[in-house]
Amino acid sequence: MLKGRNVIITGGANGIGKATAILMARYGASVICWDLDEASGKKLVEYAASNNLNIRFALVDITDFKKVEAATKQSIDEMQHVDVLINNAGITMDATLLKMSPEQWQKVIDVNLTGVFNCTKSIAGHMKSRNYGRIVNASSVVGIYGNFGQTNYVATKAGVIGMTKVWAREFGKYGITVNAVAPGFIRTEMIESVPEKVVEGMEQKAALKRLGEVEDIAHAYLYLASDWASFITGTVLSVDGGLVI
Repeated sequence: MLKGRNVIITGGANGIGKATAILMARYGASVICWDLDEASGKKLVEYAASNNLNIRFALVDITDFKKVEAATKQSIDEMQHVDVLINNAGITMDATLLKMSPEQWQKVIDVNLTGVFNCTKSIAGHMKSRNYGRIVNASSVVGIYGNFGQTNYVATKAGVIGMTKVWAREFGKYGITVNAVAPGFIRTEMIESVPEKVVEGMEQKAALKRLGEVEDIAHAYLYLASDWASFITGTVLSVDGGLVI
C-alpha cells in the first residue's frame, strides 16, 4: 500500500503519531518521526528495529522554521525524496478566554498552526519538483464546531482546515493532495489524566458509545496518504464515532 514511499510524521513519538508510524511502516513505508520527545523517539526506534520496521527519529522543533528546513534537508539526504507529510503534532493549553494568558495562546498557535505552516512550506516545494505528494493535516471536530475553554486550540484547528483547502487548490496541478483529519475524542496519553466520569460522558456523546483509539486515526491517515485516495483533496475527514451527527 505504501511500499517505496517515504513518510515524515510530526509528533510521531507518542500517541496517534506513533501508531501512524508503526502502521505505515507495516504497509511498506520508510518513516521518519519528528518530535521533541527524544526518549520516546528512541524507544520507538528500538521497537521498530526489533519488529523489522523502517522507522527513524529526528529531534525537531517544528515552531522554528530554520530548524525545520535543516531537518527537511537531512531527511531528504537520508531518504532521497519525501512522498508523504503527516502534520500530526499538536498541544493543548486550555482555559476560558478571560483566564487564558497570552503565553498560552501563543504557544498553541506556534505548535498547532505555525508548525503546520513551517513543515508544509519546507517540504511542499520538494514534492512539487517531483509532481507527487500527499499532505495530511491534523485538525479536530472542535475546529468545525467549537468547544468551551479552547479558544487557542479551536483557532488552530479551524485554521488548519482553512490552510488545507488553500493548499489543495495551490498544489493540485502538481500531483499533490492535501487533506485534513478531524478526530473526535481519542484514547491517548492525555485521556489518562481525565476523571473517569468525564471519560464516560465523552463516550455517551458519541453515537458509537466509545472513545476512538489511536489506530482509528492512523487508519484515516494511511488511507489519505495512499494512492487509494488519489482523487481526494481539500477534504476534512471527521473520525469521531458519530460525535456530532
